[in-house]
Amino acid sequence: MNYVWDLVIKAKALGIPKEKLKFSAAETYSPYMELSNAYINSKLIEEEVELNPYYRFYEIFKDMFSLDNEENLEVRNTLFDILIHFLTDMDLKQGMNKKEYYIKFILQDIKKDVFGKIPKENLEFFNETEQDMLAGNILRLYITGQSLYLLKDSIRKLFKHSMIYINSEEKDELLFYIGEEKKDEKLAKLEFVKEIFLPIKFNTKIYWKNHFGVIDVNETMTIGNIVIY
Repeated sequence: MNYVWDLVIKAKALGIPKEKLKFSAAETYSPYMELSNAYINSKLIEEEVELNPYYRFYEIFKDMFSLDNEENLEVRNTLFDILIHFLTDMDLKQGMNKKEYYIKFILQDIKKDVFGKIPKENLEFFNETEQDMLAGNILRLYITGQSLYLLKDSIRKLFKHSMIYINSEEKDELLFYIGEEKKDEKLAKLEFVKEIFLPIKFNTKIYWKNHFGVIDVNETMTIGNIVIY
């Protein structure tokens, strides 16, 4: 890591919000790097972050930390932290493309109850990567209208061993085999996906750990490990 925005991204991936990071001007630093040497190959993120204020922002900070100025040091340090947070936000926003902006807005709408009560309440059960994937699929839903395909895609990405079957001979019905133990968190994720992507005409049946028996598919016909459809 050489840039402060890179550190902020990695901190977020580790569950450290940028608001918890405190930036300060390093007393010793390399003129060729923004972050101190400790961050070059480190996988750990500390909340106290020292950086070279002149690497990219010389014109902003050139008069703030002169060696002969010891007045209002606490105020200047606080102002430095605020400005670096602001400049880092600018860095991150400039690096976002149109799709990433849409995804961000969709997630905000979910939290504002635009998509209904279930998506709003259940969003917290997904990690950041899963949230981005789901918001991306909602964006694709607006563009393509392929709700059934996107429902399958979302389920398969959330539950790696899942399979989905369509029973359209007698009624419009989707059979979900999840391939995992039933837990409240997983049920909340499933309900979120159904609420967003399930076409109105379809009913659903959910099978968790045990698969229902399928004739001529030996893996589904193991005694003690099948359920009746």
